[in-house]
Amino acid sequence: MNDEIRRLVIASNRLPFVLERLGDSWRSTPGSGGLVTALAPVLRDRGGLWVGWPGIVGDVDLSPPMAYLSRNAGFTMQPVSMSQEELEMYYRGLSNEVLWPLFHDLQSYCNFEPAYWKAYLSINRRFASVIRDSTLPGDFVWVHDYHLICVASELRAMGVSSSLGFFLHIPFPPLDIFVKLPWRTEILRALLDFDLIGFQTARDRRNFMHCLRTFVRDLTVEGKGQVVTVSVPGRTVRVGYFPISIDYDEFSLGARSEEVSETAWYIHEKIPEGKIVLGVDRLDYTKGIRYRLRAFDHLLREHPDLRGRITLVQIVVPSRRDIPMYRDLKIEIERLVGEINGRFTVSGWVPIHYLHRSLDRRELLAYYRTAEIALITPLKDGMNLVAKEYCAANTELTGALILSEFAGAAPQLQRGALLVNPYDIEEVAGALFRAWSMDAEERRERMNRMQQTIQRYDIYWWVDSFLRAAIAGTLDAFPVIEEYQSSINLLSPVEFD
Repeated sequence: MNDEIRRLVIASNRLPFVLERLGDSWRSTPGSGGLVTALAPVLRDRGGLWVGWPGIVGDVDLSPPMAYLSRNAGFTMQPVSMSQEELEMYYRGLSNEVLWPLFHDLQSYCNFEPAYWKAYLSINRRFASVIRDSTLPGDFVWVHDYHLICVASELRAMGVSSSLGFFLHIPFPPLDIFVKLPWRTEILRALLDFDLIGFQTARDRRNFMHCLRTFVRDLTVEGKGQVVTVSVPGRTVRVGYFPISIDYDEFSLGARSEEVSETAWYIHEKIPEGKIVLGVDRLDYTKGIRYRLRAFDHLLREHPDLRGRITLVQIVVPSRRDIPMYRDLKIEIERLVGEINGRFTVSGWVPIHYLHRSLDRRELLAYYRTAEIALITPLKDGMNLVAKEYCAANTELTGALILSEFAGAAPQLQRGALLVNPYDIEEVAGALFRAWSMDAEERRERMNRMQQTIQRYDIYWWVDSFLRAAIAGTLDAFPVIEEYQSSINLLSPVEFD
C-alpha cells in the first residue's frame, strides 16, 4: 500500500447530515455518533471528501446546498442520489431485511428477495461511480458498513486502483449462519477487493476467516495479532479488528457541566427512592428489550423487598417507524411495561419509567450520571457505545454496568462489567440484584477499570489504528491525534437558501 496518501475519502450510506427541503430553502441536521465525531475533523484538516446519501429522495439539484455545506464543514461532500423505490429495495430491503438480521444471528427475520440483491448491487455501483469521478490516484477510500460491501468490487471493475479500506460496524456472523445467505460467495469475493478489512472484535474476524476458508479456494493466511494478511490469486488483503469507541473526554467533561448537574438533580427529584436502573436503546429487535423487561419482572417477583427501592428507566429511541416489524415490537414492549407496572405499582412508586423518544445530549448525560446501574443487554451488537458512554459519564464512580456477553464491548469491559447471557432471564435478574447490593468500593474499582480502558482506547485511537494499518507505516500523512482531538467543530442545524 502506498504510504503517501494524498487525501482521505469517506464513503458511508449517509452523509454526516440529513438534508430537508423547506419550500425554496434547505435545512440540514447534523448526523450523530462516533463516526461523524471522529472523521469530520480529520477530513476538515486535510480537505477530504465524504460520499453518501443526503436524505433527499429523487433526482434533485443538490449543488447549491452541497456547496454551502462543504464550504462550512471544511471538506467536500458528494451526494449519491436514490429514488424511493431504490431506497426501499437497497436500504430497507437487502440492507435491513437481509444483512442486518443475518449478521445479528437472527436469520428467521430475513427476507431473501432476489430483487433486493439486484438493487443493492445497483446502488453500490452508483456509489462506486461517484467515488471514481470524485477521486484521484493516491486517495485512500475508507468505506463504512454493511450497506456498501460491494463498492470495492465495483470500483475494481471500473479500473480504479486506489487503496480501499472497509470497516464493518455490525457483527460478522459465524459460518453456520452466514452459509444461509444466497449471495454468500459474492459477498466474500466483494470484500476481498478491499485492501484492508476491519471488524469490531477478534470474534468477528475469526468468523470471517472461517467463512473465507470454507468458500474461497487457494487462500493463505500469514501473521498473527491484530492484523493478518490474506492472499488469494492476484490479491493480498489485510484483515484486522479495531473496536470502535467514543470521545471519552467529551462525555466525561460534559457530564460534569452545570446544566447536566441541574438536569440530573431534577431526575433524582422525580425518582427519589431507591436505585435507578437505566436502559437506553434504539427500537430494534436485536437490543433484547423484551428479555430485559421480563428479567426485571423476575427480579421483583423473587425479591419483593426491592419493590419501591429500585426503578427501571427504559429509554427507547424511535427507529424505522414505517416497518411493520418495528411497530409490532413497540406495541409488545409497551404491553410488557404496562403489565409489569400494573402488577407492582403502589402509591409513590412505579417500577418502570418508559420513554419512547430521542434525548438531547444534556438529558442523556444526566440519565447516565444519575443511574446507579446500566442494563445493556443486546442479543448481539457490533460494539454498543451506550455502555462506554455510561462509564465515561459516571463522574463519581458509583455506577455498575450489566452488559451482554454478546456485545462487542464485552471483551474490553469484562474486568469491570457484570457479563450476562441476555436470553437467561434468571441470570440477568441475579446480576441486577448483585449490582443493587454491590458496595461502594467494588463499584469504584470496577468503574475505574472500565474508564481507564475506554479512555486509552477511545475514538481517536480507533481512527489512528485503522489508518496505520491501512498505510502499513507511519501516520505522517495525517494529523496527529492530539492536534485534531480538540478541534471538533461539527455541522450545526442550519436553514439556508
